[in-house]
Amino acid sequence: MTKKKLVVIGGGAAGFFCAVNAAATTKNLEVLLIEKSGKLLSKVKVSGGGRCNVTHAATSANEMAKGYPRGEQFLKKAFHHFNYKDTIEWFENRGVQLKAEGDGRMFPITDNSETIIRCLLDEAANHKVQLRLNTPVSFVRYRDVWEIGCVNGEIITADYVCIAAGGFPKAEQFNWLQNTEHNIVDPIPSLFTFNFPNHPITKLMGVSQFGTVKIKETKMACSGPILITHWGLSGPAVLKLSAFAARSLSEMKYECTVLVNWLPEYSEQTLRDLFQTFRFENAGKKVSSKTSLQIPARLWELCLKECGLQEDVRWSDLPAKIMNKMIVWLTSLELKMKGKTTFKDEFVTAGGVDLKEIDVHTMQSKLKPHLYFAGEVIDVDGITGGFNFQNAWTTGMIAAQSISKHANSKD
Repeated sequence: MTKKKLVVIGGGAAGFFCAVNAAATTKNLEVLLIEKSGKLLSKVKVSGGGRCNVTHAATSANEMAKGYPRGEQFLKKAFHHFNYKDTIEWFENRGVQLKAEGDGRMFPITDNSETIIRCLLDEAANHKVQLRLNTPVSFVRYRDVWEIGCVNGEIITADYVCIAAGGFPKAEQFNWLQNTEHNIVDPIPSLFTFNFPNHPITKLMGVSQFGTVKIKETKMACSGPILITHWGLSGPAVLKLSAFAARSLSEMKYECTVLVNWLPEYSEQTLRDLFQTFRFENAGKKVSSKTSLQIPARLWELCLKECGLQEDVRWSDLPAKIMNKMIVWLTSLELKMKGKTTFKDEFVTAGGVDLKEIDVHTMQSKLKPHLYFAGEVIDVDGITGGFNFQNAWTTGMIAAQSISKHANSKD
């Protein structure tokens, strides 16, 4: 039987998953994985603060697909082939137990990303996947066989190629793919924090509160924990909003008005009704003292200061004008966003190879034979919480299954 060769470009989660699964299920297939840097699985290592957020415990595949601002419909179909339940089973079958946290994020029970890295490296060793580091690619072209040109001048030939090189922040960084004739959707940042330079809110660095953030110009909003930082706002709600509004924010050059409701269970009217109750029930108490509102003390103190309330004013003497300012500050605080800061541990780009040019059931190119794509190099990106890794596992596995099916049929 003639031995076939698969070259996987990219040593991240998607590339590894494609390589090890293709090698494990294909007779007489030589698998070579090449990585441009000197490190393998670098995102796996730092994800989740070094714990590796492997996937997300969703209620269904369709629910899982809602975590992708770009690629939702594509992954709905892909998840029929391999989804989060399959990921859990795949790792468990190799001795890696996963656990779900309250917010749905799933980690290895060791809380150590090295557990996932070691599992993938062991699979590569067991199935004789060749690993080559420090091998940047300059071009990929098809001439009866696939040719992968390396920066050092070497040309590697292959019967099958899977491109799993991750995302790139600039369009020109995709130029090495031009011979594949695929359209590249312009890349832009997806997960990032909002900057509010010199705003008093930044003095509360470290304070966290469950709330709702909305981009006034687009009406897009997300709820969840909001973390105040020394440059502005971060946390799950902000990162999720940055992903879903990535294109709009890019077009606005990251300058817009952000509305924050620190008490999302209240509207302006319902909070006004509550404050009127406080004026009677807490008449003799200072407004600055702790209230029944679920809000951090430092955030409450800043609200009073920003609204111009003296520290010793009691609820019975609270001026209506200041009370109205407080209500607006708490339920629809306007902050002028000027710039962003990349959320480095989970750096993700929106954009990449156009999904219209990829067969979702095989991850094979619709333009070139035996060319496959997996992971973030395609125009799919997810919010934080294990979604981006699930895209990697799903697309990597589908590519591996398709390559295996084709290669085995030729034996």
